[in-house]
Amino acid sequence: MNGSDIVLDKTDLSILRLMQENGRITNADLARELEMAPSAVLERVKKLEQKQVIVKYTTRISPVALGQTLLAFIAMKSSEGMGSNNTAKELAKIPEVQEVHHIAGEDCYMVKVRTADSASLMELMRNKFSRIQNITSTRTTIVLETVKEEQQIVIPEK
Repeated sequence: MNGSDIVLDKTDLSILRLMQENGRITNADLARELEMAPSAVLERVKKLEQKQVIVKYTTRISPVALGQTLLAFIAMKSSEGMGSNNTAKELAKIPEVQEVHHIAGEDCYMVKVRTADSASLMELMRNKFSRIQNITSTRTTIVLETVKEEQQIVIPEK
């Protein structure tokens, strides 16, 4: 199923907006906000989950609270051919790697990582990235300050 197969009405979008603002909102509170019966809201949420519109429920934890103070983006080149996903799959297995993106341009991947400090970033590169055979080069950008970091997406009004 691709995005064009999914049809969302105004109520679905309202549910998504409310749930994105507060992932712990109760079904009763959703129903109250939408002026709907709780059973109808629950049915809609279940359908959104089945259609993979709602993909996952998670808790966002402060990286600083856990000593993960270094954020870096690493552009990587790979010797793999265009249709191959092996390098991406190997990168995705590494716990410090938060995101792996195939990108256009000179590099093949943009990887977001979090570590405690520059020494742990170096250890990550030496002991984990270096074991992925297809990586031919890396360019690392260390973040000095984060002004905005958000996972929420813009939900259109209908």
